[in-house]
Amino acid sequence: MQSNLQGAGLGLRRPFLNEILQTPQPEIDFYEVAPENWITMGGKLGKALRAMTEKYQFVCHGLSLSIGSSDALDEKLVQQIKAFMATHGIEHYSEHLSYCSHNGHLYDLMPIPFTAEAVTHVATRIKRVQDILERKIAIENVSYYTFVGQEMSEIEFFNAVVNEADCDVLLDVNNIYVNSVNHGYDAIDFLNVMPVERITYAHIAGHFKEAEDFLVDTHGAPIIDPVWELLRHAYQRFGVFPTLLERDFNLPPLNELVAEVQQIKALQAEVK
Repeated sequence: MQSNLQGAGLGLRRPFLNEILQTPQPEIDFYEVAPENWITMGGKLGKALRAMTEKYQFVCHGLSLSIGSSDALDEKLVQQIKAFMATHGIEHYSEHLSYCSHNGHLYDLMPIPFTAEAVTHVATRIKRVQDILERKIAIENVSYYTFVGQEMSEIEFFNAVVNEADCDVLLDVNNIYVNSVNHGYDAIDFLNVMPVERITYAHIAGHFKEAEDFLVDTHGAPIIDPVWELLRHAYQRFGVFPTLLERDFNLPPLNELVAEVQQIKALQAEVK
């Protein structure tokens, strides 16, 4: 593994910021923030985040780099992210294998065609980001709901991009499960051929069941048993890697999220 991260983490949400500062959560080994939400943040919230990053390990997970877009790469944003990471002592940055802009922001993560041309386009942009940041970034396998062009399978496309870009991987376990239901493939088969040597850390989250054959990746519910089992399989096959709980909507009390973080740690201890 290429990461110095360990254990189980939690995506930091603003409603919990002061609570965590006042009552440290020893079960949480690291936190994740979207840099776009904090780069221009000053005042009390900005100071509170700095207090957090001085005490705890953080990773950055981008939302709006739009790595697959045909728009020009937003190099100003990349430079801002670089400065933000330097200010807060953050080593790792990840982004989605998708795009969210086309002549302006689309406010959603859109799927990239699974084509050789797209592999080259995306890998070139990832390499440029890595050159600016002076570090490898981790690319996340994403959930998607429709195909927009398919010369290869999802896993073939994902592996081709990370190999050509020579980047790292953010493994999203829930996205594999959601896509396996929505698109009718075997989640274990997909997971088994992920490039384990490139994994920096993993995401795990809940989703919404619209129908028996249609799931929506909401990050708004507790993690279900099949997703836990997929994570267990990943640990058993690849060894334990850092894993972070994502929860973006329907936020419960912090202690309920900490309990899920503890489930991650228990699973890690069990497999070790």
